[in-house]
Amino acid sequence: MTDSGLSAYRSWATTPLTEPPKYSVVIPAYNEEWRIVPTIGAIATQMCTLGQPWEMIIADDGSTDTTVELVQELELANLQLLIAEQNGGKGSAVRRGMLRARGDVVLFADADQSTPIEQFRDLEQRIDDGYDVVVGSRAADGAEVENKSFVRKVFSTGLNLIVRNVFRIPVSDTQCGFKMFTADAADRLFRRQLIDEFSFDLEILYLAQKFDMKTAEVPVRWIDAPGSKVEAGKVALEFLRDLAIISWNDVRGRYKSDNHERPDQGVDSSMPPMAV
Repeated sequence: MTDSGLSAYRSWATTPLTEPPKYSVVIPAYNEEWRIVPTIGAIATQMCTLGQPWEMIIADDGSTDTTVELVQELELANLQLLIAEQNGGKGSAVRRGMLRARGDVVLFADADQSTPIEQFRDLEQRIDDGYDVVVGSRAADGAEVENKSFVRKVFSTGLNLIVRNVFRIPVSDTQCGFKMFTADAADRLFRRQLIDEFSFDLEILYLAQKFDMKTAEVPVRWIDAPGSKVEAGKVALEFLRDLAIISWNDVRGRYKSDNHERPDQGVDSSMPPMAV
């Protein structure tokens, strides 16, 4: 890190923002004690080089290890920690973080750093081009994928075929944990969200298409990080179930109005209801 970068990091770590952030980075976390501190460090180091005010939001999902304590011990001035009383699902954690975010541009990124934060600018360029939602993709031309298991390749290919043929969503990878939104898009989409588990990405992209939001797909470098919590067989069944739930929710008109309120900035959001 350069001297200027180190100075910017120290300022971010110790001095609360006095202006609204340009960027918000949301990280859902469930039992991430082995990597949450290095992840925070890597993301903060990179984001502080961009020369813009920014905030980080760690959305805990009811961790039962020391994840929460480790984040609290850092005492970083511009890091918000949202604590859930119980595990509600990744979609629940991401929503809580996204609805707390104050930035003009909001990114959610997985805690395992499978997609390195250095690709932030690649996605932001498409926001600058006028897109509302930008999806990091492991399947788009130009993507670099390392260490992805055969099972996960088959799983991803099958799900993507279903998504493109059933829902007609023009995205080749709905599940990569690296997505960027304008503030308005994030607010509208995550207020309507109902899916709390793995398939929440699919629901968000379904809603983006339903609301005629401009969506772009950007190839990313992706590394299958050790310790992944994704169980391909179980997730595939949940995904197929949630396809039906999303369609049924739409038929019932459940996406016509908000399903969640934006929380007060001084109070953590409560656990959201499960989708039905």
